[in-house]
Amino acid sequence: MAQDFSKAVDDGLKLSKRIYFGKDRAVAPPKPPPPMTRSATAFLPSAPMVYAVISDPGIVDNPDIPSYQPHVYGRCDPPALIPLQMNAIQMEADCYHETAFITVSGTWRLHCVMGSRSCDCRIAVPVSHQGSILGVEVSVSRKSYSTQLVVMEDDNGNQNASPPQNGGFLIPDIFTLTIPQIDGGSNLSIKVRWSQKIVFSKGQFSLNVPFTFPDFVNPAGKKISKREKIQINVDAVTGGELLCKTLSHPLKEVRRHVGSMGFLYDSDVLSWSKVDFSFSYAVSSSHITGGVLLESASVHDFDQREMFYMYLSTGDIQSDKVFKKDIIFIIDISGSMRGKLIEDTKNALLTALSKLNQADSFNIIAFNGETYLFSKTMELASGDAVERATEWINTNFVAGGGTNISHPLNTAIEMLSNIQSSVPIIFLVTDGTVEDERQICAMVKNRMINGESICPRIYTFGIGSFCNHYFLRMLAMIGRGQYDAALDVDLIEPRMLTLFGKASSLILANIKMDTLDDLDDLEVYPPHIPDLSSEGPLILSGRYRGNFPKTLKIEGILADFSNFVVDMKIQNAKDIPVQKISARDQIEHLTAQAWLMENKQLEQKVAKLSLQTGFMSEYTRMIILETDHLKKVKESAGTKEASKKSHPQYEAPVQGQRMILLPHLGIGFGNLTATAENTPPGFESKFPEVPEIFKAATNCCETLCSYCCCMCCIQCCTRINNQCATALTQLCIGLGCFGCITCCSDICCSGNEG
Repeated sequence: MAQDFSKAVDDGLKLSKRIYFGKDRAVAPPKPPPPMTRSATAFLPSAPMVYAVISDPGIVDNPDIPSYQPHVYGRCDPPALIPLQMNAIQMEADCYHETAFITVSGTWRLHCVMGSRSCDCRIAVPVSHQGSILGVEVSVSRKSYSTQLVVMEDDNGNQNASPPQNGGFLIPDIFTLTIPQIDGGSNLSIKVRWSQKIVFSKGQFSLNVPFTFPDFVNPAGKKISKREKIQINVDAVTGGELLCKTLSHPLKEVRRHVGSMGFLYDSDVLSWSKVDFSFSYAVSSSHITGGVLLESASVHDFDQREMFYMYLSTGDIQSDKVFKKDIIFIIDISGSMRGKLIEDTKNALLTALSKLNQADSFNIIAFNGETYLFSKTMELASGDAVERATEWINTNFVAGGGTNISHPLNTAIEMLSNIQSSVPIIFLVTDGTVEDERQICAMVKNRMINGESICPRIYTFGIGSFCNHYFLRMLAMIGRGQYDAALDVDLIEPRMLTLFGKASSLILANIKMDTLDDLDDLEVYPPHIPDLSSEGPLILSGRYRGNFPKTLKIEGILADFSNFVVDMKIQNAKDIPVQKISARDQIEHLTAQAWLMENKQLEQKVAKLSLQTGFMSEYTRMIILETDHLKKVKESAGTKEASKKSHPQYEAPVQGQRMILLPHLGIGFGNLTATAENTPPGFESKFPEVPEIFKAATNCCETLCSYCCCMCCIQCCTRINNQCATALTQLCIGLGCFGCITCCSDICCSGNEG
């Protein structure tokens, strides 16, 4: 799909050469990169973009300066995508600890379609790996569009009933939405909201927002003003002093208080931003700190219990204070992992092995339908052992066979059951779904030791969309580890190494909370507290009834196995929306529990939380509400079209409104069929290839037609003299008469022999 989208934009840029902007033209469509250097996805959006969806190339023209255009025969199938010119852009980011809420507002003009014609417009928004679309609002002419979440009853078998072009994820980090039938020359005012995780590494919080605009979105006119505005608000829940580290754009500090600061950039520009927006900051601290934020439920909250948000941060802690580790890598080498997947996994695994300390020990288990061990015992991470492991990986990592997770996981837990002087870690990587996932969770839960010793931690990593990511999340929750994924198979290496970095930098284990036993109806997400890593803060959230204690202590074990206690700072949340920043994690944890327990009440709870907070879930669907303001005034009460009753995705809930149902946007609960058939993640079924000779003939005809229809052919005809024109006319008449005579002889004279 990504390659098709990029090809459609490439076609649209070529088609946009038909547009005449007059003598004041300031920009030109870009020259495509040379074929040898052009990527198949070169034209994917690197910032929020809007495109005209062109099926009929004949409607492409300047709506302000109509020009004579040669007639174009045929249609664009699939439709071409012409990037719209952008007149203004504004971005606002509200940062709370590890979560950022981004709002991008802008105006685009449908500059490439005749004023008397209309076409669909497609919005494309790049969102980070851990981002979530919260809403889109569009205003154009007399209509407006907005997205909403709804609960769809009995929709399990109809998840793909809506046309995919209505919207959805082009790839896992690019969201698209199609607005139907916009008149040429119209201005579109668009606001897009999403959330994303702020990356924590080496003591710094870093925010990166796609904000690189290509040249061809600049308005074609020297006198058109271009306004660019960026506003950043940071409220750190830690309350410590914030230190700004890097800024990609010339922002000025406009606000600074204890635990918060604000920056602003507002300027007229000659061209739009050429780099992504990046911003990083640090919270000054040299030791482990923590706190609790409390918030009361609103009047409209379906759950009237009180809320809390708890955090532990490491600060600038020394790297030599991390736990020694005994780690077993369990790697899926089934048939679906063939090609790029297994090669990228091998590269990430070899990099991870090279980063182990010599005091660490490791082992490797490869599995498909069978189980293959690198060593019968744990090996110290010496240079010789890593070299032998590298040779073993290159020999044994051959994709083939089925998927059996239970046996290698059991083997790894058995090997790590008696570890005493380090943190035992299981690092599981898979791209498939298995039938006994609930039994595996039950087995792991029974094998976990509830005592002072450290039980094996389980870190899970899912590849693609065919594995059950909620099974992997639940497995990590039970094993007090963490979960991550590469839904886009091109991100296997960086995402896998990021998760390994968290697993290999643990500084506080066996974390417990005291004095919360007196609270009624207490819920904590996640229920099993994971360890604290120097590569990210530890976040807990939940609900309760009663009076939260005035003091709270967190206890744990440090890397030298000494006891550690920290007093948590408890305060009421003022400017920090507790429910908003914890909603996504709670939805994912509750969804994993609902899957494991097959509990309909938990599913309904997830759906209610999704509707209340705006975060998507597996049990809600996104719709577009189209409001025709003129029709809303004229339409009589209770009038409905009978035809709409047979199409539920086009129902009109109120006067002047139409509802368009988008495809299911969740990641689902795995695909057993695809796993059994060893279908690689990202595989798309395609029609048979067209024979090469037919391709060549088609290209030849297209080239000939393009020459017949081009402007240079018409200009050539206008330059011939009268005698030549007369001769051409007589030749055409003669050919026509010859055709008529042949037709008459075939029809009238056939059968009249002798």
